[in-house]
Amino acid sequence: MNASVMAATPQPAGGLRRVLGLGALLSVAIGLVVSQGVMVMMLQGAGMAGLGFIIPLGIAYVLALTYAMSFSELALMVPRAGSLSSYTEVAIGHFPAILATFSGYMVVAMFALSAELLLLDLIIGKVYPGVLPPMVVAGGMLALFTGLNLLGIDVFAKLQTVLALVMVAMLLALGVGALGHAEGSLQTALDQGWNPLGAGALTLAAMAIWGFVGAEFVCPLVEETKRPERNIPRSMMLGLSIIFGVIVLYCLGALLLIPREQLASDPLPHFLYATTLFGEGGKALLVAASVTATASTVNSSLAALPRMLYGMAENGQAFPQFKRLSVRTRTPWVAVLFIAAITGLPILILGQNPEAVSLLLLAAALAWLLAYIVVHIDVIALRRRYPHAKRPFRTPFYPLPQIVGIAGMLFAIWHASPAPEMTAKIFGTAGVVLGVISLIAVLWVKLVMKKPLFRPEPLVVGEAAASEVG
Repeated sequence: MNASVMAATPQPAGGLRRVLGLGALLSVAIGLVVSQGVMVMMLQGAGMAGLGFIIPLGIAYVLALTYAMSFSELALMVPRAGSLSSYTEVAIGHFPAILATFSGYMVVAMFALSAELLLLDLIIGKVYPGVLPPMVVAGGMLALFTGLNLLGIDVFAKLQTVLALVMVAMLLALGVGALGHAEGSLQTALDQGWNPLGAGALTLAAMAIWGFVGAEFVCPLVEETKRPERNIPRSMMLGLSIIFGVIVLYCLGALLLIPREQLASDPLPHFLYATTLFGEGGKALLVAASVTATASTVNSSLAALPRMLYGMAENGQAFPQFKRLSVRTRTPWVAVLFIAAITGLPILILGQNPEAVSLLLLAAALAWLLAYIVVHIDVIALRRRYPHAKRPFRTPFYPLPQIVGIAGMLFAIWHASPAPEMTAKIFGTAGVVLGVISLIAVLWVKLVMKKPLFRPEPLVVGEAAASEVG
């Protein structure tokens, strides 16, 4: 049994350890974002809009930069592992803090990580039919990375750097290989359809933004980061820029090789892409890319999400057991096991169901976008209440990025469903989960914390504390 202690407010001697540099954070930002789900949804979006998909990709990239700015400002102003919950409790109160963090991150773990593992199981089953029983790969991957994350943050960092590099190399191999071997040309792709201002392109913004969500997972690692005032913003901005370039190349290569209709309708378009480009050899490449992408996403999530729970427990917003750290590795082991458990639950319920993957990913995107709206509101609220507080990073051109971010996220939510027949399922799934979390959050704040729902806590972060205004 894992020995543990109840952690007090993190201190250098007894709390979390500062061991992560820019390279490790960059690998988290890239590795969490570029997942199998992204590989699938970006190709389906390219199939729907053709080269016009560059427009929603560009919109999504700009919106992602706005959330990176907001998270950077807040993470360095309120440098706690709780991340969004810590920022929101001092901006607009405990109820929105709990709601935003659980809906935007814990629910995403249930939806997106489960979908990621299901996709991996489907790919392995398609390439090597009958070799392994269903769900063995998904369950084994979850168990493996749960164990590795329990070993400590430095083990995670070394592994994550390798996974991120391999994964980006795999995607570049597909994109560059397609450009080099495609019989067609850019004109061929243009002939398939180019409608940059039509509804077919603009309304895919919600699908495109899924290719850029998650870079902020570096923020819960702030208490374990060396020189966070430099490395937190740089890792997100640089990571998102690398991702944009890789995705554009990846989608362009697919459009040169494969008819749009096939990309849009195939539930596993990355399998079609790899086998069209490399034949039978493409299967091995795809398996390697799928394993690496899923491993990277699961590894990053099992590092960042438990730190959010740890920070929430420190703030009294979650069960105190989540503050337990292992004596040897200083890892929040109870929180790691909890995230692993809620990730595995949908896998057990849904089994191998390809249709469930898109539903899970889009419902997760909906919850995630709501969390991004909250983080922009947090920046605006804290700028008004604490205008003179110390901010190691200040959003350029404030409040324009926050206004653009909120408007863009609302637009993406409105168009979250790529097809009318999926609308009720996507909003229904997300709505039920958000309703349950809202009820739990109200009961927790009123009955356990015994505090008002929307009264912000005072900002006290060392020299960043300032007298409250308004």
